Amino acid sequence: MKIHLDLDCYFVSAERTRYPFLKNRNVVVVKSSDKRIFADSKKEGVLLGNTGAFNSVLEFRNPQREDILNAWKEEYIDPDGSIKGIVIAKSYEAKRYKIKTGTPLKEAFTLCPDLLVLPSDHMFYQELSQKLKRYLEARIPVLEQYSIDEFFGDLSGWIKDEDTQDFITELRDDIKRRFDLPISIGASRSKWIAKLLTDEIKPYGAMVLYDHEVRKETAHIPIEDFPGVGRAIYKRLSNYGIKNLGELREVPSLLHCYGKTGRDLYQRVCGTDNEAVIPYHDRRGIGMSRNFKAIQNRDEIFRRVTILARYLSHSIVKLGITPLTFYFKIRYEFGYSSKVSVTQHRLFNERFFIDLALETIRKLDKYPNYAIHYIALNASNFMTPSNIKTYSLLEYKKDKKMASLNVGLLKIRDKYGVDIIQYGTEKMNNARL
Repeated sequence: MKIHLDLDCYFVSAERTRYPFLKNRNVVVVKSSDKRIFADSKKEGVLLGNTGAFNSVLEFRNPQREDILNAWKEEYIDPDGSIKGIVIAKSYEAKRYKIKTGTPLKEAFTLCPDLLVLPSDHMFYQELSQKLKRYLEARIPVLEQYSIDEFFGDLSGWIKDEDTQDFITELRDDIKRRFDLPISIGASRSKWIAKLLTDEIKPYGAMVLYDHEVRKETAHIPIEDFPGVGRAIYKRLSNYGIKNLGELREVPSLLHCYGKTGRDLYQRVCGTDNEAVIPYHDRRGIGMSRNFKAIQNRDEIFRRVTILARYLSHSIVKLGITPLTFYFKIRYEFGYSSKVSVTQHRLFNERFFIDLALETIRKLDKYPNYAIHYIALNASNFMTPSNIKTYSLLEYKKDKKMASLNVGLLKIRDKYGVDIIQYGTEKMNNARL
């Protein structure tokens, strides 16, 4: 049997482990643009390494706050009194007021006036997730971290099928006792049916779905709720009048027309995929991006590009990877955006990457009269034993020297912080933060 473990309203539940008075209250966790990375003040950035898909590789530790219930006001209330910020997690109590992920905080207060608001603390959430992961690795023979609050496990050869219900019930209850974290666990022969099941049994559920029960028990589930059914496939299936998984299973041709991807998805829908739980995934990309209040001044934009490139470079060097392809994107006010992907056969080093980022962003800036509110940098296409490339000989000698310098920078930054060595251009325009 394979199991899927999904923490219930994780960010709120994590906060309740250190602030128990939040239990049974209307609570939301809120996030807005993160200005800490661009600030001149001291900040503690922590490189998290391999934390599963969708998880940030770098997080900042929040300062200790005595009055946690009022901590959000400094960050989310502008001088003119307007409330900003977006809800990224809500308690089940707050959910009853129709508050959703993505609801503006101002609107959330309208829906629920006695709402308790907490600023997000992703560093804490990641650390707690890693503690849970270490516990699960001792209980489950094969474990895959899927996201910060989701895990897959394979119990084959460890727990008999008929004992699975008792095992996952005891596991759920033990996690609650040890970590004070409510969690739901679904079990099935297919990892994707198990994942689908946890959404059905939340909160604090534990249920096994055997092979002969899959079709009947999941036939009513809307197609858009199934993992892997994206917007394009959902639209196509809807045009054919397909509304739920039971109807989709009767017309395999609608998915088979997508080739191998469609055939694999159809097997997942039927619970016959037999996909393995994978303890470790090779990293395919690493990136860093930030939203912020729209800025017209291009010197300030380039300063922020330099900072993001420096942080991302530090993460790349720390992880010991050599990317060859780089993706850059900027987003303007009024919804316009510009992006490009660039491949460079260069030995990676910080100076090369910062120069490339600045040069590329300048070329991308097609609307110089528009303010920019989003910058994204990404690196991928890593050099591996199966993906060996020849470096540019014209730049190799210089790149090798700079790469050696990166080793020294890494040791200093590991000891004193990523911001201990910066570039002169980073000190410009701090007043505009």
